[in-house]
Amino acid sequence: MTREKSLFDSTDPREEAAADARAEADVKAGRLIGHAAVKRWVASWGTAKPLRRPHVGD
Repeated sequence: MTREKSLFDSTDPREEAAADARAEADVKAGRLIGHAAVKRWVASWGTAKPLRRPHVGD
């Protein structure tokens, strides 16, 4: 039985470098979502009133 590759099995250095560059550009431009906003959103899953997905600046 062979194991199917997961999304975390990528070993293409060019792909990783491109993803890192995109992330660095987002950070420099301030395109961030705060940890607290994500935490509130995840905590609301499965409740009667789930929150909307957080957006940049939240």
